[in-house]
Amino acid sequence: MKIPNFLALLPLMVAAETTYPMVFHKAPSPLSPDAVVEDWPRFFGPRDNCTSHESPLRKIFPKEGLPKVFELARGDSYSSPILIAGKLLHFHAVDSKETLDCHDAETGKRLWTFHYPITYKDRYGFSSGPRSSPVVHQGRIYLIGVTAMLHCLDLKTGRMIWKRNLKKEFEIPQYFFGYGPNPVVHGDKLIVNVGGKENKTSGTSVAAFQLKDGKTAWKHEDQWGASYASPVITTIHGKEVALILAAGESKPAHGGLLVLNPTNGTLYSRFPWRAGLYESVLASSPLSLPNNQVFISDCYELGGVLLQFNPELKPSPVWSERFFGMHMMIPQVIDNHLYGFAGRNIPDTQLKGIDLKSGKITWADDMRWKEDSRVTGLFRGSFLRLGERLISLGEDGSLLDLQLTSEKPTIKQKTRLFYARDTWTPPVIHRGLLYVTQNTKGFDGSSRRLICYDFRLNTK
Repeated sequence: MKIPNFLALLPLMVAAETTYPMVFHKAPSPLSPDAVVEDWPRFFGPRDNCTSHESPLRKIFPKEGLPKVFELARGDSYSSPILIAGKLLHFHAVDSKETLDCHDAETGKRLWTFHYPITYKDRYGFSSGPRSSPVVHQGRIYLIGVTAMLHCLDLKTGRMIWKRNLKKEFEIPQYFFGYGPNPVVHGDKLIVNVGGKENKTSGTSVAAFQLKDGKTAWKHEDQWGASYASPVITTIHGKEVALILAAGESKPAHGGLLVLNPTNGTLYSRFPWRAGLYESVLASSPLSLPNNQVFISDCYELGGVLLQFNPELKPSPVWSERFFGMHMMIPQVIDNHLYGFAGRNIPDTQLKGIDLKSGKITWADDMRWKEDSRVTGLFRGSFLRLGERLISLGEDGSLLDLQLTSEKPTIKQKTRLFYARDTWTPPVIHRGLLYVTQNTKGFDGSSRRLICYDFRLNTK
């Protein structure tokens, strides 16, 4: 009798040398002894708004392009690189396995690999890999893939500590593009926009799991399901709250902002804000602002809305603007103005500025130019704010240094990283190195990849 190989059915850690190719180009410039560095432990960075305090950094883009340190082959993925304690976490799908590779952040050397099998095919033809990014907290990694498998891993070794099959347990539908929101850590719990449908029309919309063992700590049941936006922990009127932009797939479409007590899941308030179109999704995370205000947006019909919270944590609109809705990016606040890429698709997307007090759009710019006989631009771009400096990654692989004021946007400099569509994953900075993902095959035939660039200030 043949003995079944039960080990083959389990998630594996395999030797680094047997997996995927890496190309090393050149060692980066030395890190300044006075450098200010930060970890990037989750999708939008340490403050959940694509900002970093790192310095000093490269001031001028070389004419020959930014120097590459290394590049890694990339499977199907929209996941962001995560950088912490000198390690780079790269989450992608390879050969029908969701795979987390851990690399040395400066050399690209693979340290360990963890993977598990998935069965998923995007029904709209987009990537069939993960949308969510790893979250690292106190030496552990919390990982949710496109089929809603939740794993807790040891950062040092990649060893699995616990797992939960959220799709099976909470009967999560596939939704439009698979499972997508990132989890967030609060205290000793992991908060997840689950989007379950155990009760057919409703279910566990949001849940918290104990960090130590994965056991369910609390659940919030609701008709609103999972969106593609990430939960955010913030403080409003002195109280910690979890901001969950919930949605799901339904006819008629429903969803909006849930304001929960992150300790026990109690609902403080809700604010419906989702287009009535069946195809609409919510993918731009809530932006917490000073003065007990929160900005949320929907790019399909409603646009953006600025909410003011009273001491009872009930929201009311300060203003709303139909043509200031973000598709998936996090806008930035500069001098009492909010700036972001508003619009649903490439033809109708513009970089816009809006007065935070009045809700009046002050300018709109296509941000397009001709390059190599091709009309290109930022389109549905993303921001990385480095102190007072604003870097933007365009949807097809351009990198710009921008100056945004209430009067106009100015392109200070730009460079071409690659030509490829779906460059929706924001750039990441860590220890003066810039990490950018190419999520699709390039127009020049280049393969999907994760590229590390030397962004350190070269004092030579």
